[in-house]
Amino acid sequence: MKLSQQSLSAIEKAIQKAVNKYAGLPEQSIVTDIHLQPNQNSGDLIIFDDEDKELACISIEEWANDDSDDFYEEMQHILQTLLGKLKEEGTFDRLPIMTPYNFVLVDEDKETVAELLIVDDDTLIVNDDLLKGLDEELDTFLKDLLNN
Repeated sequence: MKLSQQSLSAIEKAIQKAVNKYAGLPEQSIVTDIHLQPNQNSGDLIIFDDEDKELACISIEEWANDDSDDFYEEMQHILQTLLGKLKEEGTFDRLPIMTPYNFVLVDEDKETVAELLIVDDDTLIVNDDLLKGLDEELDTFLKDLLNN
């Protein structure tokens, strides 16, 4: 599924609105994860915390018209990309949430579909993009090592 730039911007603003709800609170005082729940039928994206407190909600028109069977896989990729961009921009750097905390994709039953991003100074999430070509690089390294 390809979302319009307008929809991507709306999702990004909703995520920023959700995390801004924590601004101004005492440092490292909150223990929570942030859940993102896209709904294929209504087109809504609801963002909430561990206590089911709604942090933000928007409607994405393209989702309501989507009838694909791999909706959550597509959402995982889109949301991981947006969250990665926001992390690089420093959006999550000064949140008073105790690390590590996760951004989690959940279904309509609030069951975890995927961990989208783990925010922790010491943790790196290894995903498919990072691993592309690793086998070839390791094979080349080993071959060079054995030949010397």
